[in-house]
Amino acid sequence: MAIAGLGISSCDDGFLEVSSNDTITLDNFFTSESDLRVATAGLYGKVWFDFNDKFYYALGDGRANNIFAPYSDYVYPFTNFTETSLTGPLVSAWGSFYNVIGQANNTINNIQASGSGVSEEAKKAALAEARFMRGTAYWYLASLWGNVPIIVDNAAIVNNPVVPTNPRNHVFEFAIRDLEFAAKHLPLEARQNGRLTQWSAYGMLARLYLSYAGLHNVDNRNGGIRDTEYLELAKKAAEKVCVESGLELNESYAELFTLDGNNDPESLFALQWVGGTTEYGITNTQQAYFAWSSEITGDDAAWGYYTFASWDMIREYDSRETVRLHSTFATYGAEYPEINQAAGGYLYEETDRANIKKGVVGSAKDTEGVVARMNSGLTTKMLRLAEVYLIYAEAILGNNASTTDATALEYFNKVRERAGMPSKSEITYEDIRYERRIELAMEGQYWYDLVRRSYYRQQEVLNYVNDAQDRAVQYEYDEATGTYIEGDENTAQQVATATAEDLLLPYPESELVQNPLLREDPVNYEFVEERINLFQ
Repeated sequence: MAIAGLGISSCDDGFLEVSSNDTITLDNFFTSESDLRVATAGLYGKVWFDFNDKFYYALGDGRANNIFAPYSDYVYPFTNFTETSLTGPLVSAWGSFYNVIGQANNTINNIQASGSGVSEEAKKAALAEARFMRGTAYWYLASLWGNVPIIVDNAAIVNNPVVPTNPRNHVFEFAIRDLEFAAKHLPLEARQNGRLTQWSAYGMLARLYLSYAGLHNVDNRNGGIRDTEYLELAKKAAEKVCVESGLELNESYAELFTLDGNNDPESLFALQWVGGTTEYGITNTQQAYFAWSSEITGDDAAWGYYTFASWDMIREYDSRETVRLHSTFATYGAEYPEINQAAGGYLYEETDRANIKKGVVGSAKDTEGVVARMNSGLTTKMLRLAEVYLIYAEAILGNNASTTDATALEYFNKVRERAGMPSKSEITYEDIRYERRIELAMEGQYWYDLVRRSYYRQQEVLNYVNDAQDRAVQYEYDEATGTYIEGDENTAQQVATATAEDLLLPYPESELVQNPLLREDPVNYEFVEERINLFQ
């Protein structure tokens, strides 16, 4: 981290200009490809920590009503549409995204300014890693806050942090340009386990193109159609991954969310954490917030008893779903032999909830020391091949009500068949929505799916979250029927009625104080480079 963000200062006093052999400078650091890898390594973990710690799922799954946590002050404000500019995870996530951007900017600017002896190809590959991270962070910012400042040189704003926002469409455009550069210059194969490849960039581009299709040149938010140019780009980017990469889905869905599944080939982009440590900032804390019993973690960090699947989530599952359900949520009677191995495994017997299983791997004893207090050692899945398959199918579906296109069905059904579900001979948007929600549940994606839909079907999405999701309803397991049944409403927290304004988040109060221009109209961003045509 220090190396990637190194700053160079100078002074006219002679003795201060004497070089030391153990001092890192731009001239003596970037002398090999391994130096470049060191410079970009910090972009995979610590800068994302405050996003990953709570916001990843509290927003991505909590606001989407995949989970219900009536007593969790970091989930229920998002679920209930009652968050404010002071809500903790919101503030932390904003800071984390700009940490990613700032670190990426430093890395980019330092590499460009260095007198590197390494090849231009190696330098461009390192720049591509940094630009991938920066572009991804800007996609999150555009999706969550809309108009935000585009910053490419952090040193330039140190003395004057009062900068205007740029329009959401321009932020999308900037993110897309970063990822197009990454797709052109990242290697075909990872140079280290867990590193980005061209397929990572094409997959992320497919996600952004699909999102932007609902914004680009679209005026009718309540029943509009998506831009066909960007639907075609999403299709082409996804096709690169699906057809050319040679990658395949892991045969076992459950294995993806175990320690053995860390950096599985299906994982196109994952945040990297250090197992076996409790050092702040480099750990994956999610198990502590999900585990419902200290019997699972082997220590006191098990605070997830009142964080569980929502009623709307649990009733969404097709009755034939067992693989994805039991891998994602612990339901009555489910057995987990990998947890509490000394006692022969764990049998889940709660009847008034279905706790979160995805992200819960067991104790230090179960994992030979990889797990530590508040650290599962799991990578955080940010983009998987299965999602790209579903993007490919949706891009082919486009603005049509349904499709029987053979390619769309092939990749759509690969995801279903891996889960033990029957294939379909025709698919609609609703089929894809279901698959994405079930396949990616507890991977922080469903709210972004709804936001993406709202770009061109705004009222439909508002009706869905307000009227169809029953956000305050609880449930219980009925042993007589072997199913979950609807219960009473939870009155501990009132759910506000979502409006169009709730499709974006409020700016953090601390940022508004520091930068009052956040309240003003955005200013167009001046792009200085041409778009890369990846599909000539």
